[in-house]
Amino acid sequence: MKKINKEAVGVGLRSPHYQAVIDTRPDIGFLEIHSENYFNEHSKNHYFLEQIAPHYPMSFHGIGLSLGGHEKINKQHLKKLKTLIDRFQPALVSDHLSWCSLQGNFFNDLLPVPYTKEALRCFINNINQVQDFLQRQILVENPSSYLEYKEMEMSEPEFINEISKQTGCGLLLDLNNIYVSATNQDFSVEQYLAVIDHQAVQEIHLAGFTEQKIENSTLLIDTHSTFVKQAVWDIYQQFIHESKTDAVTLIEWDLEIPCLATLMKEAGKATNIREALK
Repeated sequence: MKKINKEAVGVGLRSPHYQAVIDTRPDIGFLEIHSENYFNEHSKNHYFLEQIAPHYPMSFHGIGLSLGGHEKINKQHLKKLKTLIDRFQPALVSDHLSWCSLQGNFFNDLLPVPYTKEALRCFINNINQVQDFLQRQILVENPSSYLEYKEMEMSEPEFINEISKQTGCGLLLDLNNIYVSATNQDFSVEQYLAVIDHQAVQEIHLAGFTEQKIENSTLLIDTHSTFVKQAVWDIYQQFIHESKTDAVTLIEWDLEIPCLATLMKEAGKATNIREALK
C-alpha cells in the first residue's frame, strides 16, 4: 500500500487520461478511481489500473454499496470490492451517505435518506457489515441534495457525526455538495461546518456545479462538469484555516472532462491555498 501524504492534493483518474498518466507520470499526490468501473479484471479499465497503480497512492471511491438501504448489503458487490481492494491496496476506501438499490434493482443515482433514528440504525448496521467484511475502515461522503424530507429528527452533520462515532468510519467531506445543498435548501454552510466533526474528516472533495433555472429560482446541480466555483474555493480556504485539518483533497471532474493539464492546474490551486495558510 502506498500511503497518501498528509495534506496531499489528488485528481480523479478517468479513462481519457490513462495514457497521459502513463506517458508523463504527473507529479500528483494521489489518484482516485470509481471502484465499480474496475470490478471486471478483464476490462480496459482494469488493464490500465494495473499499469498506473504501482506509481501512485490510490483512493477507491464507490457508489454501489447502498449504505442507506434497508436491505442487507449485496454480498456479490462486496466481494468484488474486496477483491479489488486486496489486489491494489488503496490508502482510502469510500462510499456515499445514500441508497441506490432495492429488491435486486440498482438505480444509477445516489438517493437521499431521511435523517431519523431508524435510518441511523440502518446506516450503522450496514457500515459495520462493510467494515467487518473488508477488515478496514471506510469513509462516508455527505450528499448533495435538492429536496428535504418532512420527517427529520436531526440535521445532516449531526447524523454524519453519529454514524462516525458509532462505527469508527471516517468522513469524506464534499464541500461542493455542502454549498449546493445549502443554496438549494437555504441553510448556512458555516453552521454546517461548525457542527461536523473535523477530526473525522480524512478526505475533501472539490468539484464544479451547474445552474438550472426553474421558474423564478435557480437550482444548483452537482454535475462535476466544470471548474470549482470561487464560492467553493472560499469555503475550502475557510475550512482549512479553521479546522487545521491535514485531510487530503481531491479535484473531481466526471463529465465534459478536460485535458489532464487543466485538472493539474485545479489541483495546483488547492495546493497553493494550503501552502498560503501554513
